[in-house]
Amino acid sequence: MWLVIFKRMLRRLIRFGNLRVSLPDGTHLQLGDGSGTPVAVHLRDPSLPRKFILNPELAVGEAYMDGTMTIEGDDLHGLISIGIRNWSLGKGHGVESLMAPLMKPLKYRNSARMARRNAAHHYDLSGALYALFLDADRQYSCAYFRDASLSLEEAQSAKKQHIARKLCLHRPDLRVLDIGCGWGGMALTLARDFGARVVGITLSDEQRQVAQQRVAKAGLADRVEIRLQDFRAITERFDRVVSVGMFEHVGARYYRRFFQGVHDMLTDDGVALIHSIGNCSSPGRTSPWIAKYIFPGGYIPSLSEVSRAIEREQLFTTDIEVWRLHYAETLRHWYDRFMANIDRVREIYDERFCRMWRFYLVASELTFRLNWQVVFQIQLARRQDAVPLTRDYLYGQASP
Repeated sequence: MWLVIFKRMLRRLIRFGNLRVSLPDGTHLQLGDGSGTPVAVHLRDPSLPRKFILNPELAVGEAYMDGTMTIEGDDLHGLISIGIRNWSLGKGHGVESLMAPLMKPLKYRNSARMARRNAAHHYDLSGALYALFLDADRQYSCAYFRDASLSLEEAQSAKKQHIARKLCLHRPDLRVLDIGCGWGGMALTLARDFGARVVGITLSDEQRQVAQQRVAKAGLADRVEIRLQDFRAITERFDRVVSVGMFEHVGARYYRRFFQGVHDMLTDDGVALIHSIGNCSSPGRTSPWIAKYIFPGGYIPSLSEVSRAIEREQLFTTDIEVWRLHYAETLRHWYDRFMANIDRVREIYDERFCRMWRFYLVASELTFRLNWQVVFQIQLARRQDAVPLTRDYLYGQASP
């Protein structure tokens, strides 16, 4: 019964592309309209049709990780591209699609305790892993490719400079709060290049330790403080608030609490810059595979969800910029570096981990490249005149 339903489901879903599926019973399906490069998949576990029917996105990722689904030539880019072309990720399919709306209020209850646990799942992995594919400054967020020829290091530096301009650091010694400071790269840049006094907060003990070591090595301990702290515990006020790649972990239920915190943390003439992955379509849900294996508690917001939370917290939205394809290019660089060092990754973890991260990096790149995923940069202030009235200041000569 499961196999019959599975065949019908695939024929209904796969309308474009050129996909050949070899089933566990020895039969084959030819799917799509024959366009594009052929992709051949072999399902080697009789339980896979049932799993695919119940939760396709989770089943595909797990089958690839476990080796129960193999792709000729290991063409993961080809398979995921066909998947994205044929159905919109983020809405759900199979039985999971019926349950997703009911489960959404429960899935994204990212309390302070749960946020700490979720952060540890991903960010407390071996620091040696991240060193193998990130840039030298360990920027684990979207780079800014003003020119396609930029190296990853150059594009990440351009990202930090662009954000610094949006923070309007026009005088030294401004107090800056960096929410989700990672390994300290942004905090170090703002202190070293712009004379800011920075408090960086993270929920990852691994990141905190590395960031503190970097601060000490840079001789900036008098200007940069790194804390293991949740944003909800901050009671001080700052001239500037910046958050890069952290808002995706807040959870929709806590958006108002987050922006209420931004309002209360800012001085009267303060400015905030929130840099987050965003969804240009209507609100969706997190891929069940990503939620289970990569970012538990993570959720990509639509602009309507973010705007609704901001407008209720007495903050002026002074600028919104949408970065298209920049993250796809960033992920391509990360994937190339990961694959160049995959033998070392295998030594740190194992083959299943390598396949999991390969799936994560490829799926992420193609979601930015082929689907509705972008990056939002949202500038906020408590006063209308806290930032210049035109955007000319963003593209002049970079200077502290």
